[in-house]
Amino acid sequence: MKKREMLKAGMMGAVMALLATPAFVRTVELKEARAALWVFLAIGAVIVLLQLIPAAILFFSFIGTTVSMALKKEKEAQEEVTVPGFEPVAVKR
Repeated sequence: MKKREMLKAGMMGAVMALLATPAFVRTVELKEARAALWVFLAIGAVIVLLQLIPAAILFFSFIGTTVSMALKKEKEAQEEVTVPGFEPVAVKR
């Protein structure tokens, strides 16, 4: 039974591979594909434009973060130092 199923699957794979060759492909004329081509291009353009929205958000967020870090005035750096048995103390540098 298992051998028969394997043979059936192999035969179906061979038939699919044979039908996928260029000899069995139906030729497509540009007259028939004109409307489908325009729909495909329009949908593709919309998808690309929709991807620009989050890309712009991320880009301008990066620019804003970089500029604010570069132009930020240096504040007094404070670091907490912990010593075992004592509470944290702010240290000015």
